[in-house]
Amino acid sequence: MAIEPVRRSFAILEALSRRPHGTIAALANETGLPRPTVARLLGTLVELGYATQVSRLLGYRLTDRVLALAQGIRFIDHLVDIAAPHMQRFTQEHGWPLYLGSISHRAITIRYSTAAESPMSFERMALQRRSPILSGALGRAWLAFSTDDECRAILRDLGVRYDAKLAAAFARIRRDGHAFSVVTRTARLQGIAVAIHRNDRVLGCISMRFTRSAMTEAEAGARYGMPLTALARAIAIDVASE
Repeated sequence: MAIEPVRRSFAILEALSRRPHGTIAALANETGLPRPTVARLLGTLVELGYATQVSRLLGYRLTDRVLALAQGIRFIDHLVDIAAPHMQRFTQEHGWPLYLGSISHRAITIRYSTAAESPMSFERMALQRRSPILSGALGRAWLAFSTDDECRAILRDLGVRYDAKLAAAFARIRRDGHAFSVVTRTARLQGIAVAIHRNDRVLGCISMRFTRSAMTEAEAGARYGMPLTALARAIAIDVASE
């Protein structure tokens, strides 16, 4: 359930982001909020440094401090730029499509894929597709290689208790170095994923999707576990050196 003062504050931020500046009257008209409420919220945004008053005639505008809120998005773009050449070389060498994902509001979002370049791909486009955290290979790798605090926070947000069964599953993933998606017996596709991590922080995860008729989990792990881990390590090194 949305907290009303927070919802109203973001309504003001979004309205200001759509124009160079805005008066209290204009913002009240666009957001449907009472003028006293708009004035009070603008005062808070000014005090926090996210907005400034241009003049009584022009009203208010956002400051560059708002850009700091998008640092995570800029980092994802940076990670994609670094990871893409590594992923492309892997697909050229091994054929299978790769997917780079990052955590985003109770799911893993695909940020980049070599599916369009893979002769063994099952789809042409995968960008922005969301993968479940608990059952997807990407999400399970993310949880297993996260810090204990981050893992528990993610599970709490999902409404899942961190029990002995999950702890054992994550320990096995850390031991093996890779995670597999949890699929039904009749599923045609399977995924194996590794984490890109640096200094105990997971930066992203990469998965390789393959057909279950081509190989078993054990065969996929034995054949591609080490190359995928090396790929993730190379990307993490390049990120740290930038």
